[in-house]
Amino acid sequence: MRLLAAIGFLAVVAIVGAGIYFLGGYYSVATTWEDPAIVKLALVQVRSASVRAQAKAVASQAADDPALVQRGAQAFLARGCVNCHGAPGVGWAKFAEGLNPGPADLKEIAGARAPREIFWVIKNGIRMTGMPGFAAAGVDDAEIWAITAFVTKLPSVTDDAFKTWTATPARPGG
Repeated sequence: MRLLAAIGFLAVVAIVGAGIYFLGGYYSVATTWEDPAIVKLALVQVRSASVRAQAKAVASQAADDPALVQRGAQAFLARGCVNCHGAPGVGWAKFAEGLNPGPADLKEIAGARAPREIFWVIKNGIRMTGMPGFAAAGVDDAEIWAITAFVTKLPSVTDDAFKTWTATPARPGG
């Protein structure tokens, strides 16, 4: 019984301590300050679990159509995704270096996430990361699926292919 009381006491102390740390203003929200490892780990785990769980409701669509991938490249450029994530042969904008956490390396994401998860993130965004929800900006699901198709193929897209595909970029929404 004493063991349970001790565990309960320690849990209360930990909760109160965390409350004081976070709600008392001791946790810095500045992007120039690196998160403590435990906070960073917790945020990554929460984000990954949430995306996996929320994206289960998304019905996947085929992302292999070359025309869809090309439209996705055009939308990726037109919607400003290049500014934060870069693209084949295109570096990200300087301001992206000030984001914390930094923008995801989409070549890594393409292999680590299912297309429905990539779609969900593009559509809904991710809180406290700078990643906007494109649905809230009026982007329809068809265009989001095109961007998703491009992102899934990103590791194999050459600099020349991206340059050719985006030489005449599509207008947002078009």
